[in-house]
Amino acid sequence: MQLIVATRNAHKTREIEQIFRSGLAVRDLTAHPEISEITESGTSFEENAKLKAIAVSRKLPGLVIADDSGLEVDALGGAPGIQSARYAGVNASDKEKIAKLLRQLAKVDAKSDQRRARFCCVLAVARDGQVLATVEGVVEGKIAGRPCGSHGFGYDPIFIPDGFEETFAELPEEVKNNISHRAKAIGKLQAKLPTLCAEV
Repeated sequence: MQLIVATRNAHKTREIEQIFRSGLAVRDLTAHPEISEITESGTSFEENAKLKAIAVSRKLPGLVIADDSGLEVDALGGAPGIQSARYAGVNASDKEKIAKLLRQLAKVDAKSDQRRARFCCVLAVARDGQVLATVEGVVEGKIAGRPCGSHGFGYDPIFIPDGFEETFAELPEEVKNNISHRAKAIGKLQAKLPTLCAEV
């Protein structure tokens, strides 16, 4: 069974494939330059995931999974939220996004007990332009005072999940891939896959 992930983010594709651990062939859009970037015009993770899944499933056969995820920081009113990937500009690096977030926290003078945050992930599954299912995963935690660790991607170096002292970027992949927002969403999706695959 092949699953198409509606992304060109190699880090995200690799992480999804590792979490699935089911022998599924996970492919992304790097082999499909004819599919243009999908405008994420939704107002929530779920809306954006659906937009991407529907658009790609109209162009490619089989099941298409779209992931929309991001970081919500309480002291910043839930920012960067659905703008997580574009928080410091469309082409900003992960380091630039992290630097901006830490600057914003410094501006609001967020104390250690005010740095609560969560990673959210919504996966939408579509086929032939129709959404078949959506699932959500959330992991609670806090924002570190400075970036630590070299694993992961995005905001991983500054996110400390509840129950740990290390950031996502310091934890071994196998640990992060058991507790992350994406792992929780994929766990829910895996429970639905047999039914979805049977309908293909």
